[in-house]
Amino acid sequence: MVKINTLELENIKRIRAVRMEPSQNGLTVIGGRNNQGKTSVLDAIAWALGGNKYRPSQAHREGSLVPPHLKIQLSNGLVVERRGKNSDLKVTDPAGNRSGQQLLDEFIEQLALDLPKFLHASDREKAETLLRIIGVGDRLEELERAEVQLYNQRHAIGQMADRKAKFARELPQWDDVPEEPVSASELIRQQQAILARNGENQRKRARAAELEQQVQTMQERVDNLAQQLQEASKQCAAAMRDLETAQKSAQDLQDESTAQLEQNIRDIEALNVKIRANLDKEKAEDDARQYREQYDSLSREIDRVRTARIDLLNNAPLPLPGLSVENHVLTYNGQQWDNMSGSDQLRVATAIVRRLNPECGFVLLDKLEQMDTQTLEEFGAWLEQEGLQAIATRVSTGDECSIIIEDGYGTTFSQKQGSGASENELSSSRGEIPRKTWKAGEF
Repeated sequence: MVKINTLELENIKRIRAVRMEPSQNGLTVIGGRNNQGKTSVLDAIAWALGGNKYRPSQAHREGSLVPPHLKIQLSNGLVVERRGKNSDLKVTDPAGNRSGQQLLDEFIEQLALDLPKFLHASDREKAETLLRIIGVGDRLEELERAEVQLYNQRHAIGQMADRKAKFARELPQWDDVPEEPVSASELIRQQQAILARNGENQRKRARAAELEQQVQTMQERVDNLAQQLQEASKQCAAAMRDLETAQKSAQDLQDESTAQLEQNIRDIEALNVKIRANLDKEKAEDDARQYREQYDSLSREIDRVRTARIDLLNNAPLPLPGLSVENHVLTYNGQQWDNMSGSDQLRVATAIVRRLNPECGFVLLDKLEQMDTQTLEEFGAWLEQEGLQAIATRVSTGDECSIIIEDGYGTTFSQKQGSGASENELSSSRGEIPRKTWKAGEF
């Protein structure tokens, strides 16, 4: 893991001359008042290591006749230097061999030089960066698409179930009616059967009347035909017996009424309207039940997909415990980016940038005045625990600062406190730049 051992900067933006040795692990805070050159230090490091795309628009310090000079010694032995009118890059390895920007790009993570680019990225871009480095982006996107599709399908099914249930509630319910529509043809058949039986009764009545007439005729013949009395008497006796039988049968007959069937035929349509209403209600309730079963089934499927998505993230090699992605949004300990504290945002960004290129062991941070001293100490302790080097700026001249920038010069904390020796003596003893005897181009 490559870190910065020493850096020497001269005549860059607001910097006159700064030399410093950042802590290998933890936080090195560059303090000072506003407009003294703190951010210029970070810009110079980014330019030295990241290439001309990080070159400040006005790199040469205003008023200086000496061109910018940047020199950084890295923990892997490389020495990176820019100097001269064009500030050409020179990269020298421990054997004295020279190289260029391509070698630096192999182990320098661009976001480590430009952390605001990550901090100001959209929520989706932050999430995609995290998913890219843990290697689950495609699978997670597939699961999220499946979840959205199932959710939309379940939503439509739920709406249909609600409409069916509402429709069923609005339909009337008729009690004491058959379950199936009544057929008019059956009632007509029953009516015709009664009419046929009544017709048979009428035929029997006519037969009885006919026999009665025959008896009368035969009686007259008896009176008129005495000589045929014996034969006529026999016929008369037989006819009288038939008459008696017929009269007795006719007296016991009762005609059936078709009034109820006729009324039922008239009422059948109204009855069927009620029956069909009951059937429609039953059908709507059944449809609602089926849609609700589909809704519940889709809910279970959504839960399964969500569980798979959560398991995928839980089992992934996340750069920081508590990191996750929900609906294409990066979260930390359940909070989205805009709900995180400033220190948590820096911690998340630093961890992700480190994972992007594990060979890059440092990161540049600007404007840490958003942190109080306790949070600053906690952040520094976390950096030390992770073996990371962070070089940061802070509008402060307090004890938390490793170096103070004043009017473009760097002063270490021990110089700021004073120890009875002169500033130049302290600077000389520590290999730092004496403010009063500094000469352009020399460290």
